[in-house]
Amino acid sequence: MKLESQFIGQSGAFLDAVERASRAAAMNRPVLVIGERGTGKELIAERLHRLSSRWDEPLVTMNCAALPETLIEAELFGHEAGSFTGATKTRAGRFEEADRGTLFLDELGTLSMAAQERLLRAVEYGEVTRIGASRPIRVDVRIVAATNDDLPALAAAGEFRADLLDRLSFEVITLPPLRVREGDIGVLAEYFGRRMAAELDWDRWPGFAPHVMDGLEDHPWPGNVRELRNVVERAVYRWGSPEMPIAHVQFDPFDSPWRPRPPEHRRSPAPGPAGASHVAPAAHAPVSFDAVEDLRAAVDTHERAILAHALGKHRWNQRQTARALGLTYDQLRHCIRKHALMEGED
Repeated sequence: MKLESQFIGQSGAFLDAVERASRAAAMNRPVLVIGERGTGKELIAERLHRLSSRWDEPLVTMNCAALPETLIEAELFGHEAGSFTGATKTRAGRFEEADRGTLFLDELGTLSMAAQERLLRAVEYGEVTRIGASRPIRVDVRIVAATNDDLPALAAAGEFRADLLDRLSFEVITLPPLRVREGDIGVLAEYFGRRMAAELDWDRWPGFAPHVMDGLEDHPWPGNVRELRNVVERAVYRWGSPEMPIAHVQFDPFDSPWRPRPPEHRRSPAPGPAGASHVAPAAHAPVSFDAVEDLRAAVDTHERAILAHALGKHRWNQRQTARALGLTYDQLRHCIRKHALMEGED
């Protein structure tokens, strides 16, 4: 993953995507960057620009989903004074601002059909016409566009112009989600953790307890690298004990027994038990009961994971942990000895 001019990752899927971007950078052709949220589409777009012959010209970014439909065309192509209500003066659009450089269009799939039609002309003929103007303006712009939508499916359904898709897809770079980037979760977690520790002026980096690292590896990461960074940085700053490995991580920052319940008409049709609190997404992959061949070993493994999580959450305060788990202090001590959970080891 790229962060402040660095790419961090070692998985083959990730390195292949970066290499493809590097090769495409030299080509003066449009590129589509596809990927889930948080996978680094904008950062790949920046790489495409910085490694191109246009590197010293403008890189202009526009999020197509951030503006109402009525303003998107004016933002892209500009407008003349008096061309519509509120247009008090002439304004250049993003195409003109990016002349001789690169225009990055994020969330491309949200463009209206009218904007797509005008964009097609700009791509095909290198001309844009400001709203309210009668003469087109020549522009030299390389387009890099990004989306997490299935554009071919949208085109087949008539929701995206197939001819525009053809023009923009000279090269398509699909970024892998974090959950398939083998080996990268640990590397990224260490990187983000050390950065946060340095920001907090810690004298040393204590690392993560083994059960926390296991949880990070097993989490599905729907928000990908952006979510991982938030989770790791939150865990480090909340821990506040640089002399001990970080033993607790919270995946859902909204998880709380006092979390407001939604109105009755918005609740899930199959709510949990009455009084149950909202819980974070599971940190571990669901257990496959069909794969259990040794019941005692499976129960012990699950019990050990619960104990390690609870001890980390309560910063190894054993009396608080015992109360949280409904155990006596002696019962908890017995479980700690049974599973060899010694402070500083887990």
